[in-house]
Amino acid sequence: MRALVYHVFLLLALMLQPLSASHADAPPDYPFVSHDAGLARAKAETKPILLYFGRYGCAWCDHVNRKTFSNPGLKQLFSDHYVLIYVDAEGGKRLRMPNGERLTEAELGTRLGAFATPLFVFMTPEGKVVAKIPGFKTVDDFKDYDRYVRGGHYQKQTLLEFLASKP
Repeated sequence: MRALVYHVFLLLALMLQPLSASHADAPPDYPFVSHDAGLARAKAETKPILLYFGRYGCAWCDHVNRKTFSNPGLKQLFSDHYVLIYVDAEGGKRLRMPNGERLTEAELGTRLGAFATPLFVFMTPEGKVVAKIPGFKTVDDFKDYDRYVRGGHYQKQTLLEFLASKP
């Protein structure tokens, strides 16, 4: 009888495991906020936005979290100068767009081209997309993107043009 109870418990635990881990995680110790709160905060503070699309089970998301976002200088840079928003690219949480439209995290990801994760979307405080950057990126890559966004270079040239002119 004890073995039967153990096997039933084990089976239930295995069945419920994917449900308990069905969301993606933002990099630890970063001040990432929800989409709606982030848009409001960016407008109020007139700070650009870094929107990070990740998902549970994404090896590259985990890699960028461990290798790149672990850098203290990058953490300081992003925490000081950006409103950081994290969105689960497969999530069903409802979001409100600046125009009042409501959609899910997954629908937002589809609209912004988050067909693979990670995807980093830099935006103006008003929510206008400045640059969409897919895949694993290094600390130096993010520092270049920061110069492009905060320097206002996106108003005159594409990200690729900016990066090509880098000394």
